[in-house]
Amino acid sequence: MTKLAVFVSGTGTILEAMIHSGLEISLVLADRPCRGFEIAKAAGIATELVERKTYGPDFDRAAYTREVMAALEPHDIGLIAMAGFMTILSPAIFDRYEGKILNTHPSLLPAFKGENAVEQALAAGVKTTGFTIHVATSELDAGPILAQASVPVEPGDTVDTLQERIKQSERRVYPETIKKLMSKASPV
Repeated sequence: MTKLAVFVSGTGTILEAMIHSGLEISLVLADRPCRGFEIAKAAGIATELVERKTYGPDFDRAAYTREVMAALEPHDIGLIAMAGFMTILSPAIFDRYEGKILNTHPSLLPAFKGENAVEQALAAGVKTTGFTIHVATSELDAGPILAQASVPVEPGDTVDTLQERIKQSERRVYPETIKKLMSKASPV
């Protein structure tokens, strides 16, 4: 059976949805102490904290990525799902796990790439946005799309209110998408 790792950086609401959906998660890896990491520990899931020490220009992305890959090795991971993981990794991990790293992004890609996608959507005045589940590659928010869902932008929306509506749908679709991929990867 394919072993799943989930990468987190924040509140862990998508991780909670994955756990509640019945997904078997072998490892949760965090780049900082966060609620998502605590959720994994409370659920009895193996955890690895590969703490990012700096967010400045001295950040060595390649060295950090090697640390992440070293943390994965003992767990025999076959699929990685990024769930609000906010560190961009170097190409080495995408070479090692080619086609095996998933990401969810809060826009209908290719629109509004990067970390401020919801803010970008509001600033552009779009009437609909949503989220995209895609295969992550070394090019930011550019891998093959696996699933998308639309979310209407409502009058008076703020970044927080729109982000929460997007996450409500994401919490349902992301675990379903992962389950489908894992069932295809498992021998019959």
